[in-house]
Amino acid sequence: MSKKQKAKVYHFDLFGKRQDKYEYLNKEKLHSIEWNDLDTKAPRFYFVYKNLDLSNKYDSYINTQVLFKQYSSGIQTEFDHFSIQDDFKEANDKLDHLRNSDSQDIIKLFGLQQHHLSKVEKSIADIKSNKAIISKILYRPFDTKYCIYTGNSNGIMGRPRYGIMQHLLKTNYSIALTKTNRNISNGYYFCFNSIAERHLLDTAGDSIGIFPLYLYPEENKQESIGGETGRKPNLNMDIVKQIADKIGLKFTAEKEETEGTFAPIDILDYIYAVLHSPAYREKYKEFLKIDFPRVPYPKDTETFWALAALGRQIREIHLLESPVVEEYITQYPIDGDNTVAKPTYKKGKVYINDTLYFDNVPQVAWEFYIGGYQPAQKWLKDRKGRTLDFEDILHYQKMIVALTETDRLMKEVDKIGVE
Repeated sequence: MSKKQKAKVYHFDLFGKRQDKYEYLNKEKLHSIEWNDLDTKAPRFYFVYKNLDLSNKYDSYINTQVLFKQYSSGIQTEFDHFSIQDDFKEANDKLDHLRNSDSQDIIKLFGLQQHHLSKVEKSIADIKSNKAIISKILYRPFDTKYCIYTGNSNGIMGRPRYGIMQHLLKTNYSIALTKTNRNISNGYYFCFNSIAERHLLDTAGDSIGIFPLYLYPEENKQESIGGETGRKPNLNMDIVKQIADKIGLKFTAEKEETEGTFAPIDILDYIYAVLHSPAYREKYKEFLKIDFPRVPYPKDTETFWALAALGRQIREIHLLESPVVEEYITQYPIDGDNTVAKPTYKKGKVYINDTLYFDNVPQVAWEFYIGGYQPAQKWLKDRKGRTLDFEDILHYQKMIVALTETDRLMKEVDKIGVE
């Protein structure tokens, strides 16, 4: 083959039971298999069959990685057990100890091992040298915890991602997207309004991007953590102009009640609705596995507002800010020991141990996936050995409403239709 001649790429799938596969491979030879000749094209060079007509259409959509000007991975604590706490008081108490205790006292107090000494010493130095705050942090879907945050690398956190997270310490929204996934589900997306841990959508966190809606002015981080002025949309204005031209509306940097205008939050809600379309997820599932998602430009004003309205409902439900989540559909009917043992689902009941349970839990909520997690199961499993208090019980009931409503609203998105 000459250097200018391109190599041929062939592909073959073999499905079925293991023994059948062994028998087939034992019988066939390389030259007797009916290989598929793949039409590999730049820039992706797929090594499996793809409908390239569909690819061309998908490639013409809004590239979310380009739409949002800045993004990063989530926070890498390097030691979640020490860096992240369940509630504000626990985090604040730890901050006091780090300010006033030596490293060996911290080791004993928190039941750590001697090999954690270096981490503790870095944490103490970080706290004493830098401004520290207690911040909410999205740990997993519907699972907000607290952390001590300085924004300083290799301190109490390994990689705090201050460049992006500084914007989420202020009034803001962000969307988590993934450029690859392990094919556990087609729905690797979640909206939130705080800083976030890198594994919030999957145990494989390297591919997850955190995309804030607004950017705040760069300031000295030790003087400005929490400042609230001068924000600008974190959006590519060339793409925003194309959207504005298609829907015949004027873009405004902040949400206004003026007729004929749309704002960054409307774009986010439109995207969120599209990403929750079952038909869209199925149609483009092969593309959604390998890169940050692309979403179609809105075809007209009416469709844009209809989808944005549904996206807003899903976003508010995921933030547990919608009044809907307090319209409980489940009960927790029995008093007793609320310690979580092994969560199980039986005929509409979610048992947290042998005797206590949440009743009337829809199966769709129990099995619902967000990214690589099933939140109704994950939230309880992460609390194994912990005694649920009253607020925990209410929170779990809100989650069940949120998951059930998400499933319902996703079907509403498909009724409107996404290309």
